[in-house]
Amino acid sequence: MSQFFQIHPDNPQKRLIDQAVQIIRDGGVIAYPTDSGYALGCHLGDKKAVERIKWLRDLDDKHNFTLVCSDLSEIGTYAKVDNAVFRLLKAHTPGPYTFILQATTEVPRLLLHPKRRSIGVRVPDHQITRALLDALGEPLMSVTLIPDGEELPMTDAEEIRDRFGAHLALVIDGGACHLEPTSVVDLRELPPKVVREGRGDLAPFES
Repeated sequence: MSQFFQIHPDNPQKRLIDQAVQIIRDGGVIAYPTDSGYALGCHLGDKKAVERIKWLRDLDDKHNFTLVCSDLSEIGTYAKVDNAVFRLLKAHTPGPYTFILQATTEVPRLLLHPKRRSIGVRVPDHQITRALLDALGEPLMSVTLIPDGEELPMTDAEEIRDRFGAHLALVIDGGACHLEPTSVVDLRELPPKVVREGRGDLAPFES
């Protein structure tokens, strides 16, 4: 059974954040709150943890994983960003968006789409997520926690513990999250292409 941390959504307790980061570094898969539902996360490039997330979400190799980043400079390490894309990212981060970009060689191969070499990147506007990223010092490999056969992300930590606790190292209870998943925007070519309509305003990305 997973550990269960109740972390304040506005003032995260450093002691618990540090413990959560150690669990991630030790190879654990965690469920944590974001600005658009709960997500599953693990250490970047940890093959066993990534395979566990794929199994939990019933994902195939064509699913785009997301690197949850602390800021724009971190995105630039893992994704190819020109000036036009940078301006778009700067105007819409942090926020409830996932952007699909061409990956750099810094991204572990097991996270990439097998043909497109693309990666999702995101900078959430959520204090717990940001505290985790600051303490971890690198992106969190992540996918939205949408159970197989369902369309909306999970938003209740206790329900997550009841359903998935046996397969997770940690569930972070940060209170209820928004029900909608992120909007997904493909920025590999301009103009942008909206892949999924979600919580973020898509007007700036639609021609």
